[in-house]
Amino acid sequence: MKEVTIYTDGACIGNPGPGGYGVVLLYGDSRKEMSGGFRLTTNNRMEIFAAIVGLESLKSRCRVKLYSDSQYLVNAMMQGWAERWRANGWKRNKKERAINPDLWERMLDVCAKHDVEFIWVKGHAGIAENERCDRLSWEAANQKNLPPDPGYEKKETPRAATLF
Repeated sequence: MKEVTIYTDGACIGNPGPGGYGVVLLYGDSRKEMSGGFRLTTNNRMEIFAAIVGLESLKSRCRVKLYSDSQYLVNAMMQGWAERWRANGWKRNKKERAINPDLWERMLDVCAKHDVEFIWVKGHAGIAENERCDRLSWEAANQKNLPPDPGYEKKETPRAATLF
């Protein structure tokens, strides 16, 4: 099984506001950077979306180490929160609905295709690939004429391109 390292980050100018995501994929000597953004979204959506983009770009089953500075993302996946939310009909508890079920559904589906370990890294701590993802996400969030975030604005979310 191929071993791939993915770094991800999300950014939002205001929350909600224009947002962007950045992804760096590393496989052997290969490196791929991806980024994009939406005109109205949230920071948490961009953090989750970045990880989805990275994972959906893999075309065969891989062992993945995915690094993110989002404790929300890492904890939701590694502590099984997202799986519990789905099992409970996208409810966090009896009264509260889970936020971003469209993205968590995609995340769980794509993770089922790979062996993924989510690893938290401290943001803005000099980790080169995390810093690069931060720059990619902010550059994307600052682009003009960003498309709508289909899930946030209640439309269908596009799929990422296949890379490896």
